[in-house]
Amino acid sequence: MLGNPLPDSYHHLVERLNRFPQGAPSSETLFEILKVLFSEREAALVAQLPIKPFTAEKAARVWKQDVTTARKTLDELASRAILLDIEHDGRLTYVLPPPMAGFFEFSMMRVRDDVDQKLLADLYYQYCTADEAFMDDLIGGSETQLGRIFVNEPVLPPQVEVLDYERASEVIRTATHRGISRCYCRFKAEVADDADACDAPQDICMTFNGPASALIKHGFARDVDIAEGLDLLQVAQEHNLVQFGENTREGVGFICNCCGCCCEAMIAARRFALDRPINTTHFLPEVQPESCTGCGQCVNVCPIEAMGLVSANDPLNRRAKVARVNPEICLGCGVCARVCPTRSITLKPREVRTITPYDGVHRAAMMAIERGKLQDLIFDNRVLWSHRAMATLLGAILKLPPVKRVMATEHVKSRYLEALVRRLHL
Repeated sequence: MLGNPLPDSYHHLVERLNRFPQGAPSSETLFEILKVLFSEREAALVAQLPIKPFTAEKAARVWKQDVTTARKTLDELASRAILLDIEHDGRLTYVLPPPMAGFFEFSMMRVRDDVDQKLLADLYYQYCTADEAFMDDLIGGSETQLGRIFVNEPVLPPQVEVLDYERASEVIRTATHRGISRCYCRFKAEVADDADACDAPQDICMTFNGPASALIKHGFARDVDIAEGLDLLQVAQEHNLVQFGENTREGVGFICNCCGCCCEAMIAARRFALDRPINTTHFLPEVQPESCTGCGQCVNVCPIEAMGLVSANDPLNRRAKVARVNPEICLGCGVCARVCPTRSITLKPREVRTITPYDGVHRAAMMAIERGKLQDLIFDNRVLWSHRAMATLLGAILKLPPVKRVMATEHVKSRYLEALVRRLHL
């Protein structure tokens, strides 16, 4: 419990954050973070905002303000990347992103003097890394995850089929906007004076499409063209960084270039490996033992310790080692194959291709079904008594094991929802 009772506005804000499938477990550290990022008044207002994108007119009705006053507040929040303001069908809409990937990261994507970034870095480390509750909540209870890995394209054998949405290069080429920002994880480690922080490039965090346009507009990202985006992708691959991006096929919002030492996604992948905290690529490394020298370079670069050395069982050299992959935890990034000096590691397709949601709406719906939060998406912004009552009723129904099992079938999560989402986009 907090020593001094917090205003109700911060408790209401935490409740609002946890109506989205990607929540934020309540803790003293979380409240300290929110106090840095939100004033008491802002917390009270943001707590009332819908989950789905909304206009200034909608916010004005919710807040019982005139549109000019509401828009001024929304624009102020957007200027600090608390909200994202995105053009949609010729109208400016706003959305409150989840904490991760969202406004936690945005607060550390450039050097700022309007917030205490050293304090935030320490608080983020405590909340997101040291305490397991946040990451456990972020990845737990859901087969569908926020992020997925993109395969290292240059190491793929020519005969292996790779789909366009599995290529980070294709995301860069097809995006409407491309933004480059400072890496949240490595900058956070630097600001926090982390002795284990690495020297991998920092100005290499990639955002795309609507999120990129909003971050570029307010100076949180630098606008780049396709050629520079592809050059930076090559730089990331040359530094053995792993491409971790939004788990969608269309409208990918971000691709982080992750190291194993600083990046929270990779730390979570090691800590919660068997829970599959990140959706993998469609590929697995295969070691050719007859040419593997056991040099260990693949072991050194693997960000989640999926590669190891075992005895080569060579009767003429009992000390001989060969590399071995653990397929249960391997992300399929291909970094190991890139550094192998004898080219003894090749990528092969997995037996079953992981389902990648069509877009962010499809992913949120899949996660909501799996986590029993579908009622919060359907009955958004529950200001009406009828919405609150129906949300409570649907929430209770979803907690019934038989119904929840039916709702969570692959058919409902994938084909039905994708068809529905596609219809909504027409």
